[in-house]
Amino acid sequence: MTSSSWEEFQSAQPAFADAVQARFEQYKHHVLATLRKDGSPRVTGLEVNFRFGELWLGMMPNSRKALDLLRDPRFAVQANPGPDAEMADGDVRVSGRAVEVTDPGILARFIEEVKPPEPFHLFRAELQEVVRTTLESEELVVQVWRPGKPLRTIHRAADYSAPYET
Repeated sequence: MTSSSWEEFQSAQPAFADAVQARFEQYKHHVLATLRKDGSPRVTGLEVNFRFGELWLGMMPNSRKALDLLRDPRFAVQANPGPDAEMADGDVRVSGRAVEVTDPGILARFIEEVKPPEPFHLFRAELQEVVRTTLESEELVVQVWRPGKPLRTIHRAADYSAPYET
């Protein structure tokens, strides 16, 4: 499956990328899904960071989620729904592959700018899918972007009638 950097996503779909990033930046903590050794899902809390044209996932050394990603880089991260779970600004999810960053220059730049607790694992997200779901008037609107594909927008009426794409 094709992957993309955050910068490539922003270039391809600037308004959509801005909306997704703004939704993630509303809250500090989000939900990360990784795969355990046996293939079952693991769901844990996580902070995301947007810097240098990338989406970064940072975590404590040897945490279960870091070990999961080192073994199998597939992930999904869901934005925090907020305290009232009304999700007035929609619901967003990014999935793809997490690539561990070991380059001393990149790590030093990240540390200088973000000042994370050290030591830590740093992963760069390679995007394979970005999804945003909103409620507009009486419609559920789902936007889906994948690298190399146009943005899809699917509308579904609140009465659950057949969906249609625009």
